[in-house]
Amino acid sequence: MVHVLAVALSLDAGAASHFARLALRCARQEYPNKLDHVMNGAQEVLSPRALHPAFYGCFDWHSTVHGHWMLARLLRQFPQLPEAAEIRALLDEHLAPEAVAVEVAYFGQPNRKSFERTYGWAWLLKLEAELRAWDSPEARRWAEALQPLADTVTRAFLDFLPRQTYPIRTGVHPNTAFGLSLALDYAQAVHDGKLGALVAERARTYFAKDTEAPLKWEPGGEDFLSPSLEEAALMARVLSPHEFRAWVKAFLPVARLTPAIVSDRTDPKIVHLDGLNLSRARCLYALSAALRRPALARLGDTHAQASLPFIASGSYEGEHWLGTFAVQMLDAREQGAQHSR
Repeated sequence: MVHVLAVALSLDAGAASHFARLALRCARQEYPNKLDHVMNGAQEVLSPRALHPAFYGCFDWHSTVHGHWMLARLLRQFPQLPEAAEIRALLDEHLAPEAVAVEVAYFGQPNRKSFERTYGWAWLLKLEAELRAWDSPEARRWAEALQPLADTVTRAFLDFLPRQTYPIRTGVHPNTAFGLSLALDYAQAVHDGKLGALVAERARTYFAKDTEAPLKWEPGGEDFLSPSLEEAALMARVLSPHEFRAWVKAFLPVARLTPAIVSDRTDPKIVHLDGLNLSRARCLYALSAALRRPALARLGDTHAQASLPFIASGSYEGEHWLGTFAVQMLDAREQGAQHSR
């Protein structure tokens, strides 16, 4: 049964509670589970919870990580949520030093070099950035516990990005522009100049000469990210305003952009298109602020409204992850509105 979410295009306590319940419902749900797990021997035939005691729920590792980001974000914004005690208990359990140590050890084992690269890496840094920006004793405790894993992921980025000759331009997890954007959020939040400089250099190297984005080819049938818009939103952050205006004029063609049609929200790939509508909206809000073009924000609203009411679809295929994209999109809308005031 589809549960249509009646929510305005702003994040209030009622919407926050709704999104929190979605994440809490699956954060400790071990199965079904889609492991990204290369086994080095029979001794590694283990359950998701044994392999990943911090991040074993919500179908896969990266969805669990960004579900924890959403819960931390919502609790920080709305400390009186009805779900607040449950969120705190979950973060206490999963962001405990012992659980994080197992996650760190996993990254250090053979055949783990490409584990969750770079989507899961980026969301892990986004989670740590959120905790570091939150001035509370409990957030500082969680951030301190998670920092060894954030350090591990940061080293992975520093090692990998100089060797990544070509960006990945797909509309799904490996998208380079999206991963760089979240890594940049972390670098700025914790004042990591080395990571921030590398992200900016890589973005320029990969994308500065791009022209005529094939926006008319989008979306692909299982996209949850727009390759063109993610790239443009990233470049708005790493180029000066003057540089960006010249770059985007040559990069983004004049094209009619309409929300993706989601024909089956019980299909795990087709429902990606709900995520695409939400992530497109996020990018459009950022571009509207950067270019001072309100029409782009209105187009973002059109995309948001096409999928936001259907996040609680009654189907686990979308419910285990779409709340994160909604909260991230609503944050971007508010930030864009503030920039335009």
